[in-house]
This record gives sequence, C-alpha cells and structure tokens, in this order.
Amino acid sequence: MLDEFEGTVQGHRDGHGFVQRDDGEADIYLPPNEMRAVLHKDRVKARVVRQDRRGRPEGRVVEIVERPEQPIIGRLLHEGGVWLVAPEDKRYGQDVLIPKGATGPAKVGQVVVVQLTEPPALFGQPVGRVKEVLGEIDDPGMEIEIAVRKYGVPHEFSEACLAEAKALPEKVRPADKKGRIDLTDVPLVTIDGEDARDFDDAVYCEPAKVGRGKGWRLLVAIADVSAYVQTGSAIDIDAYDRATSVYFPRRVIPMLPEKLSNGLCSLNPEVERLCMVCDMLVAADGEIYAYQFYPAVMFSHARFTYTEVAAILGNTRGPEAAKRKDRVKDLLNLADVYKALLKQRGKRGAVDFETTETQIICDDAGRIEKIVPRTRNEAHRLIEEAMLAANVCSADFIAEGKHPGLFRVHEGPTPEKKEILRGYLKAMGVGLSITDDPRPGEFQAIAEATKERPDAQQIHTMLLRSMQQAIYTPINSGHFGLAYEAYTHFTSPIRRYPDLLVHRVIKAILGKTRYQLPMLPTPGEAHAKLAKRLASRVKAPTTKPQKATVAPTKEVLAWEAAGLHCSANERRADEASRDVEAWLKCKYMREHLGEEYGGVVTAATTFGIFVTLDAMYVEGLVHITELGGEYFKFDEMRQELRGERTGIRYAIGTRVRVQVSRVDLDGRKIDFRLVREGEDLTTRAMKDKGAASAGVPVKASAKRSSRHKAEAVSEQRVERSATVAAAGPQSAMQAFKSAVKKAANKMKGRKPRRA
Repeated sequence: MLDEFEGTVQGHRDGHGFVQRDDGEADIYLPPNEMRAVLHKDRVKARVVRQDRRGRPEGRVVEIVERPEQPIIGRLLHEGGVWLVAPEDKRYGQDVLIPKGATGPAKVGQVVVVQLTEPPALFGQPVGRVKEVLGEIDDPGMEIEIAVRKYGVPHEFSEACLAEAKALPEKVRPADKKGRIDLTDVPLVTIDGEDARDFDDAVYCEPAKVGRGKGWRLLVAIADVSAYVQTGSAIDIDAYDRATSVYFPRRVIPMLPEKLSNGLCSLNPEVERLCMVCDMLVAADGEIYAYQFYPAVMFSHARFTYTEVAAILGNTRGPEAAKRKDRVKDLLNLADVYKALLKQRGKRGAVDFETTETQIICDDAGRIEKIVPRTRNEAHRLIEEAMLAANVCSADFIAEGKHPGLFRVHEGPTPEKKEILRGYLKAMGVGLSITDDPRPGEFQAIAEATKERPDAQQIHTMLLRSMQQAIYTPINSGHFGLAYEAYTHFTSPIRRYPDLLVHRVIKAILGKTRYQLPMLPTPGEAHAKLAKRLASRVKAPTTKPQKATVAPTKEVLAWEAAGLHCSANERRADEASRDVEAWLKCKYMREHLGEEYGGVVTAATTFGIFVTLDAMYVEGLVHITELGGEYFKFDEMRQELRGERTGIRYAIGTRVRVQVSRVDLDGRKIDFRLVREGEDLTTRAMKDKGAASAGVPVKASAKRSSRHKAEAVSEQRVERSATVAAAGPQSAMQAFKSAVKKAANKMKGRKPRRA
C-alpha cells in the first residue's frame, strides 16, 4: 500500500483531483486538501495511503517532480483590496494572487495570461504576474485566444520561419520544373468546400484499358510541399511543432505560413504548381490494377465546389453543367470510377456509417447565427474515394520499398470493448454479434441488419464507440475501419505533417536513397501522455520467444517518436477545436434560457442523460435528479437509465422534450430539464423558482444534500445545476418571466468564484 509511483496530476472543477499513473494502473484519487499544494498537470511522486468510502484508492503527494512551464489563463479580479486571477480552466482549483505591481496594463474583468512566480502551498495560494492581456471576455474571437493558450497550440511562427517563407519565390520558376513530368495540358481540377482557401489535391479521370478489360486511369495530384520545405529548416521545425493545422469557426491556425498554405503550395486555379502524382489504373470492379508515383508540374483547369459538382452530376443539362460544359465529361468519368471504388469498398466490408456533422455559422462579430448539419453529397464521396485510393497506394509503395515511414493505423476493438459490445447486442435482441477476432465486415453487417429498427441510431453509436482511435506509427497493423492491410496519409501535406513525411519517403524511394528524420524538438507533454495511454493498452505477452529478439533500431525509434508526436498533437487540435465550439454553443444557448425544444438522447450515464436538440444540434445534460421522483438505475449492458417504479427507460435514441435551464460558460456546460407531456407553463415556472405548483413540496429525490450531489457529479466529471431561489409573492407568469430574466442577467455578469 505504501509503494511510491510517479504520475501527472489531473485537477477537477470541485477542488479534488487524480494522479494519472505512468505505469498505466488506475488513477489515484487526491482529496481537496492534497490538491492545495499542487497544480493541474504537475508531475508528482505519490503513494496510496487508503481507500475512500467509495472504494477508490486515495493518495498522498510526497514530492513534486516537475512543474511544467504553463501559462494560466483567467479573468483579473479585484476583491477586498486584493488582485487575483480566477483561472478559466477550473481544473486548477485555486485563484492566483497578483501583487499590486504585477498587473501590468490589465484592467478588472479582462482576460489575461499569468506566469507563476510562487507555487501553491498547503496554506497559501499560488502567486503570479500578468504577462499578457488578451482583452475583454466578450471580444470577438476571445474563445480562440483562450483555447490556443489553454491547450498549448503554437499560434505564432518563429522569425526564422517567416524570413525563410518570405525568401521563397512567388510562383513556379523554370528551374523548378527540372526532372518533373509536365502535366499542364491535363485538365486536372480541384473540388472543395465553398469556404476552402488552400487546395491540397486535384483529380482527373479518363477511360482506359486495364488488363484485358475496361477501366479508368485516375490521377490524384497533391501539392508538393516537400519541394519548398526542406528537412530541418526553420519552416520544417515550426511545421513539426504544430504537426497539423487547427480549424476553428471563422479562423484557421495553419501548419505552414500563409505564403505556402494559401499561395505557393495551394493548387489554385489557372496557375502552375509543383505536385506529387499518384497515377492509377482502376479496373471495372474497383480494384487498383497498377499505380506509379512521380513529381510533376500541373495547371488547375478549374476550381469546383462540392455543391456545384453534385448539381452537375445530378443534371448534366442544368445551368451548372452549362457553365462548365468543357469539364462535364471529365466529371462523369470521375463519377464512374467512384462507383467502382465504392463497390470494392463494399466487398472489403469497410465500415461506412452515416453520422451527422455540424457546422457553426457565425456573424462578423463572431457570434453564432445558426448551427446547421454538414451534408455529404456525391461529390464529397467521390473525392473521398479518390483520396483513399491514393493513400492506399502510398502505403503499399512504402511497404514494398522497405523504407520506414508513418502508417495510419486503426486497430480493432480491445477485448474489454468487445465484451461490452457483445453484451449490449445480446441485451438489445440483435441477432448478430462479433467474433473473437472481428473483421470490419461484421460491424457493417450489424449496421445493415439494424438500419430499419427504431433504435438503429443507438446501435450504430455503440458500434462506433467500440472502436479505437487511429494513430500514426511506423509499425503497420492495418486500418480496421477501412479494411485496408496498409494505409497512410499522403493527400494533405499543407495541413498535416505526417503527409509531408510520406512525400519525402516516396521521393527517397524513387531516387533510390534513404530519408533520414532530422533532429527535431523533443516531443512534449501531449506526446508523453499518449505514449503512456498506448502502453497501457498492451497486454502482457504469453508466447515465449524461440530466439533472441532484435531491438528496434534508432531509426525505427525515431519514427515511433515522430508518430506519437503527430498523433498527440492531432488530439490536441481536436480538443482545442471542441473547446471553442462548446464555448460558442454555450454563449448561443444563454440567449435561449427557458425555451423548450425537442431532442434525442445521445448518451445515458449513471448521473443522467445527454440530449441533443433537434433544431440547434446542441448537447446538454438532464441530470438524474430532473428525471422524476423515483430511483433510476443505470443499465450498463443496455446503456440506459430505467426507473424502478414506473419502468420508464431513457436510452440512446429516446425522444424527449426539454427546457434550457442553465448555461455555465466557464465549464462549457449546458443543463436541460425534462418537460413532461401535460405539464403547463405555471408548473414549470414554479419549478424553476424552486417550488412545486399548488404549494406541494419538491420531492426528496430532487433535494439531495449538496454533499451527496457533489460526490456523484464529481465522479463523472460534470457539474450539477444550482437551484434558483424561492419565488416571491407574484403570479405564475411573472414568476416564469422573472426566473428566465434573472438567470440570463446572472450569466451575463457572472464572475468566476474564488476558491
């Protein structure tokens, strides 16, 4: 029980925390008194001292091993003559004291970045100084400024990088074309979204004889970033540090300077550009019969949008087709090869679930105007299949060339996830299940067999949740979801560093040389965390070796480090993007407090249900205490909450009607309350004020002690809604209006509380 271990502190909003162990063992609970002297993300040495009354191992910090240099973002407050900053990320748990002369030009209420000068102590708060003023909390784009600093997203290029980019030519020069195939007369075109600014890929297709039968010749031309970004250069170091472009509503933080991403490397219409080409022969059944790679110079003959191409393919005699009559035949050829590739996808048994993605539409001030579903049409799928084909060829080329590189690996479900899925399918009465060594086709077969069921969405969601996240690694284990034996990323070198590395490897194989990774910056915290998480997935070996194993070479280890770095920073970009979207949705929903919407349950947990609104595509929590005056039990097998007295069930896909009851901007949380059929406006107004209608007391289940409430919620990392004060002597309608108005006003002027 007294063994010491190392790990990383993970703070929580309610003051307690956990130590995430390096050895992959279960997290160790840290009570609030232990969290007083440490900060979120601190590296510590700890020991287990007891089990708390919930059976969790409780620890004590014995040593702080490392305190990473991390800025804390928050709002500057002045309370009782003391300056302090309340962290925007509540996992830090404590406000930071700011000495009188260390506030700089910041004003009360502004969002600032703080650098710690004194760490927290058991009986003292951390002390810091304001190093940067970001502005007012409601300034347009403030949510992005906070997110990039909160998640450590590099958002400023180094001076050396910018100087190097500035020295690059404005266009392709005659000398740049040396050793390249001239494809300027081939009518390659780009097909992207309406708001796209950088164009990685161009496509062209024509009928061709393949073997003894008919087929197509498909060209996928990708921007040749490696021609301008030299290994180990200042631009390369900055690109590696970022690893990916980060996409926010109304703003992109690019991996490459704008001169490259939107200019020299972007396949803009009617200009020459350097490119790497995957030239494929595709048989009538969709099999890739042969392929070759070569550097080329191209000329984009048109910039199409997905909407435009879908309209042309839907009506070749329509107005869109009339405007592009010279390119209609080429588009029809692309559509034909796409249909063949799609058939081959079906034969492989690749997973292909339709999911709803959303797009946030903002006004000029950065406020959400609406949230709309992002629809995928035939043009999206056409480009997707062409890119998949090129990526598969690049993976095969690297494997055949016996050269190390980064594969995009997506492994099948873990043993634990397989068991959960099997139990769920059995409980739901689905006649199909998965084997011990499942193939992607088994998942697709279940999806097809259940697509007409009323609970199809619930079943498909569980199928998706059973799968692992994809990673970059030099060790090829195939791509489970796409049912490929080898797969990599080749098609987006402007916005993904792994694609740039793949281009360099392909060029090395073509030139019969060997690409050496440069000495790049040491991977950071995100890399370390992912490495530990991946290590914890690996089961202990059972097979005894027949002979001594060969240790990985330094070269392979370097590629593994690069893969982990790129995978971790991909997660970082996703987390930052989700954080901004959650902020915007919370600000949006503050304007809709008290309003009612229809929605569907998207997750059921021990503490309540998450509901996504039909009209808004916004998700919020209906806490278990809002479900009624009975005890609800969580059925893990069926992934649902069930009332013990009435038997009422809330599972993924259940339709409900809810009212927006609370929005917590700091916590990125939206709370709903369930609206039952027949419940009138008067009853709801009185409930919002903390009392039941006709003077009947609120049920005991909705008035659990705050202590029990906090424990239940903190365990699941959510925050329970606060109850509004009791109503005064006024009419029901007045009570309703007053409750909504007060809640809205309270949120607008809200300041973070002191610890």
